[in-house]
Amino acid sequence: MKLARRQFLQRAAATSILPAMPHVAGAETYPARPVRLIVGYAAGGGTDIVARLMGQWLSERFGQQFVVDNRPGANTNIATELVVRAQPDGYTLLVADTSAAINATFYDKLSFNFIHDTTAVSGAARQPQVIATNLSVPARTLPEFIAHAKANPGKISMGSPGSGNIGHVCGELFKMRTGTIMVHVPYRGSGPALIDLLGGHVQVLFAGSLPTLGYLRSGRLRVLAVTGAARLDALPDVPTVGEFIPGYEADDWKGIVAPKNTPTEIVDKLNSEINAALADPKIKARLAELGSTILAGSPAEFGGLVADETEKWAEVVRVANLKPE
Repeated sequence: MKLARRQFLQRAAATSILPAMPHVAGAETYPARPVRLIVGYAAGGGTDIVARLMGQWLSERFGQQFVVDNRPGANTNIATELVVRAQPDGYTLLVADTSAAINATFYDKLSFNFIHDTTAVSGAARQPQVIATNLSVPARTLPEFIAHAKANPGKISMGSPGSGNIGHVCGELFKMRTGTIMVHVPYRGSGPALIDLLGGHVQVLFAGSLPTLGYLRSGRLRVLAVTGAARLDALPDVPTVGEFIPGYEADDWKGIVAPKNTPTEIVDKLNSEINAALADPKIKARLAELGSTILAGSPAEFGGLVADETEKWAEVVRVANLKPE
């Protein structure tokens, strides 16, 4: 999109952190009762794990329970709608990820506008995807794989954890930037996709590093690159895509948002504690084990990231003509 559109989104995201209502009485004593952290996935995935790490920290620091509430379905839209319809009092929060930015264009008729209907609180973590192949693919480096794909247009099956998933759009961005033609095969999660990759039913998979690390370390799969801006501590010998394709970068970010009009005092209080958690050596080490890096900063900075990512993935969705299946 044009620069003006990006600036509009950034301003909208920034202003969404400002309350359009009077200060709530008693905000200074927040939280006075348990808080729900809504997660749009089943338990056990990367976003859920980040939610539980943050929830435990916040519970200990505030003396009130921050309870993870898993509401999977519709690429996180069910969870998001629950939060945007909640009272803006800080007691219902969403642990959002990159799907929020993708869904804004991927779905034609959402009942909410993520940027306008939420208040950015804080980023939490970034997790790049990995490009993994089964051992039968005759390519041991990313340049070799690109050459192989160009020599076999339409003959390589590219798996992902699902249509509209971060792995899917990472793969579509890769195809756009390399001029390769691969057939997308969506699955219902990383588990089934990995099983078919191991079995040779698909040749390459774009998926999160967390579910794939065990297979990669055991040598059952080959990892060609990670999609983030920097190499991962968990995979220090694996290059980034950007080392071969300048400018390519794609992460599955995770952060916390609240309903629109949540008071600034509450947002700032949560942001301060989340950033304290992200500075803690144990939290940082745990995120590194999961193949993630910290995403600290102010509410405005996180809101700006969401706006930029919405812009970025909108272009990919439109150029690749992606639709829900």
